[in-house]
Amino acid sequence: KNLMVRNLKRLRKQLEKQHGKEEAAKCDFFPTTYEVPSEYHLFVEEFRRHPGCTWIMKPTNKSQGKGIFLFRKLNQITEWKKEDPYRREEDKSEREAPEVYIVSRYIENPYLIGGKKFDIRVYVLVTSYMPLKAWLNRSGFARFSNTRFVMNDIGDSYVHLTNVAVQKTAPDYDPDKGCKWGLQ
Repeated sequence: KNLMVRNLKRLRKQLEKQHGKEEAAKCDFFPTTYEVPSEYHLFVEEFRRHPGCTWIMKPTNKSQGKGIFLFRKLNQITEWKKEDPYRREEDKSEREAPEVYIVSRYIENPYLIGGKKFDIRVYVLVTSYMPLKAWLNRSGFARFSNTRFVMNDIGDSYVHLTNVAVQKTAPDYDPDKGCKWGLQ
């Protein structure tokens, strides 16, 4: 997560330097994103420029939806960090470096299928960012949330996350239907 964002930001800067802002603007297909704690000050500046926006925070070293949450206030980050249930006990010492997260502006009006949020996973091998060279695998899959999308409850993981590990714990999850479709 964090390495991809770093490389995409680097690509955008190089495009702007070599070909101008118009060419770099074509690389604007991912939301405003920061790696914290290293870019925390930049994130806070952006956060304050856009009050009321929703942000999503993801730990870089976890999977299956663990540690992901949405927030609208800065104090929600510090409160959550103190109570991180996924952090191992041996990692809670006071001298340890803070865990690395990706924080992105949340897309509040996403494309929906049947009123539900989805994401598409397609496997791509990127061999170079400058020039961009990528190899696309022919297969992939789409994941769906189990619950219809609404923005009034940003704490409901069943609405906002498409991770299968999260969705299969929903009270109304149907294992026969699932929430994942294969793509070819």
